Parts: sequence; C-alpha cells; structure tokens
Amino acid sequence: MGDRGNRASLDKRPADVAAMFDGVARRYDLTNTVLAGGQDRRWRRITREALGLGPGLRVLDVAAGTAVSTVELARSGADCVASDFSLGMLREGRRRGVPLVAADALRLPFADASFDAVAIAFGLRNVADPDAVLAEMARVTRPGGNLVVCEFSRPTWQPFQTVYVEYLMRALPTIARAVSSNPDAYVYLAESIRAWPDQSELAARIGTRGWERVQWRNLTGGIVTLHRARRSSVDS
Repeated sequence: MGDRGNRASLDKRPADVAAMFDGVARRYDLTNTVLAGGQDRRWRRITREALGLGPGLRVLDVAAGTAVSTVELARSGADCVASDFSLGMLREGRRRGVPLVAADALRLPFADASFDAVAIAFGLRNVADPDAVLAEMARVTRPGGNLVVCEFSRPTWQPFQTVYVEYLMRALPTIARAVSSNPDAYVYLAESIRAWPDQSELAARIGTRGWERVQWRNLTGGIVTLHRARRSSVDS
C-alpha cells in the first residue's frame, strides 16, 4: 500500500498530482474498469460520438493518461494527439500507437487554433485551476470547434446519490487496494469527486472560458456527465 506521499491533496499541486498518477500508471486502466463496473468503455465511446469527429480533423485529448481514451477517439478516423503531464502514464501509453505529448494542461505547447476539437475525460477535476485549463483548451481550438468534458458528477436521484457517496468514501478505496498499484490515490479520487461542482455549475464555468452553446448529458444516472460546447468566435 502506498504512503501519503503518493496521494495528492485537494489543493492539487501539480507535482503531487503528477507523482500520484505516476504511481498508479502500471495498473491504472485495469483499476478504472473494475471500479466503474466496465462502464468506462461506454463513457469513452459516447465521448467520441459527442465530438462528431471524422477523417481530416485534428483532435487533442488533454490529460489523456495512458491514451486509452485517445485510441477510442482515433476510431473516428480523426488525427488524435494525447497530452498528459504524468510521464509514468505516457510511458504506459507508448504501446497504443497514437502520438503522445508531455504537456501541462495549464500551458499547452500548441499554437492558437491548432485543433478542430478537444476532449478531456476525467482530467479536469485533477488540475489546480480548471477555469484556466478550459481557457487554454479554447485557445488551441479553432473558432466553431467542439469541446467535450467527460467527468464524474452528481447523481440526479437523491437516494442513489446517498448510496453513491457512501460507495466513494468507503467501498472505492477498499476495492482499489485489491487491484491498484497505489491504493491511497483512490482516497484522493473519492475526495475530489465529492468536492467537484455539479452539472449546472460546471456548465456555467465552461460558458465563461471561451466556449458557448454549453449542454450536458447525464450518464449512468449522473455518476458521470458529458458536457459539450462550441468554441466561441469571440474571446470572452
């Protein structure tokens, strides 16, 4: 079992978060699939479909981890690039056959309007300044280009929400001990999900950071929510 030094806190200092993900990289995809009951595959597919991708489009997958999400996006025929600041995660993703770029989401190493679409799946919650990342993703996306944020959210049915929070804080870390290479990281995961904004609050924040026409779709009863938006033609 990992020690406290391998678990980030909710202040989300970049060095701590990167080190934490380095520590879970080896069994990250397996752990996610177990904890999500296999629903992670469906969430990735719906993320791809929501972006409306196709051949000839250039897509950036921010906080892509081991690039399993990027591979799903690339099934559309689009030219997809994975970026992440955890070198351990990127090393695990080398076998996936997609371009990998070591990059901080707060300072993406790409020119303005470089991409036709941008996605971030289960990564926005882990950055120190989500609003700045939303603005940075808008910077590298052409006007009219699409954004999809796939992230944990709030179940919409109150009795289920109560059960879900109980699962997060008690069962999830216990399950992680059986499958993860750094179980303590999943205590942070539970804490960060509980502290994350709900669907409407996140939509409002997206709409003030260079994006418009913000919509959301609840998945799996609101455990996960897909927010979709279009790059504004005029900067906010």
